[in-house]
Amino acid sequence: MPARTSLNQVRIVGGQWRGRKLSFPDLPGLRPTPDRVRETLFNWLAPVIAGSRCLDLFAGSGALGFEAASRGAAEVVLVERDPAIAKSLREQAQLLRAETVEIMQADALQYLQGTPRKFDILLLDPPFEKGLLESALAALAPDQLASVSWIYLEAERALGSEQLSALLPEGFELYRSKATGQVGYHLARRL
Repeated sequence: MPARTSLNQVRIVGGQWRGRKLSFPDLPGLRPTPDRVRETLFNWLAPVIAGSRCLDLFAGSGALGFEAASRGAAEVVLVERDPAIAKSLREQAQLLRAETVEIMQADALQYLQGTPRKFDILLLDPPFEKGLLESALAALAPDQLASVSWIYLEAERALGSEQLSALLPEGFELYRSKATGQVGYHLARRL
């Protein structure tokens, strides 16, 4: 008999699903963005989130993508490689009746190479210390983001603003940066 996977929960901070809890499997490396960080991020994005097209590239718990949909994003694509996590994300989307949310079970970098879609907001919160943030930014094609677009970056605190600025695609600059505990979180905008 297979071992049962226990579930963790994260709360949606704002929007139409405010206060609703998302369940996600208890798997190594799965680290949801904390409530306070998401609240700050979506306060930064408040003027542009409604009607936007968002890509949550390393979806994990789905906290960022579902938060974007809850706050009025017109289209949210959550990309997650792990089958158990992708299944959990689909279940959460059904429970919320999240019609604007699409779950893709795929490798994030391969998804970037194969999608013709264009997004307004890119949410990047990959597993730490594996070089995935750098790889995702390098794989990003300029035409995959709208002319007015934003990139959210969450990384280990040791990866500072200067290092992140050097990794950003041409035409982007860091707009906001904060840190809490061992996590740095940043918002970049296209100039």
